[in-house]
Amino acid sequence: MIEVINQYAKTYSDPPEGVRRAGRGLIVRDGKVLLSYEKNTDVYMSPGGGIEQGESIEECCVRELREETGYEVRILRPLIVINEYCFETLYESNYFACEITGKCDNSLTDVEVEHGLMPVWVEIAKALEIFGAYASKREDIGSLYLREFTVLNKYLKTKAAAL
Repeated sequence: MIEVINQYAKTYSDPPEGVRRAGRGLIVRDGKVLLSYEKNTDVYMSPGGGIEQGESIEECCVRELREETGYEVRILRPLIVINEYCFETLYESNYFACEITGKCDNSLTDVEVEHGLMPVWVEIAKALEIFGAYASKREDIGSLYLREFTVLNKYLKTKAAAL
């Protein structure tokens, strides 16, 4: 059974005004993690995004990684689900450990282009440092960084336990 972690901001209304389900991929290779970086907003995150009509959460993950990073991926296993609540919306992020199977053309949305979204490989220690600064960020970015910090630490613990 996949672990579900609830990480809520200071305020929470039940039920939330909105719910957004997302599929996200975690790819680690040669001591680095693949992240999406918004150079115009200076924000890092795991690649992924919202589920589309008629799509499974796994299909969403594969599509989003293709669109954002230009990599074809295969899901290895479910990793964790993080529920976070921010600005009256419940965000359900379904993370999958993935591996790269090929290259393709990316396909960014207008907002992603405006934000300067690009794939970057970041040393794991540096990613933990970036995401570990979640408490110093404004609420929405702090929530995102706490989510990423939690997921990356969970991945590292499960990897260490497997050795």
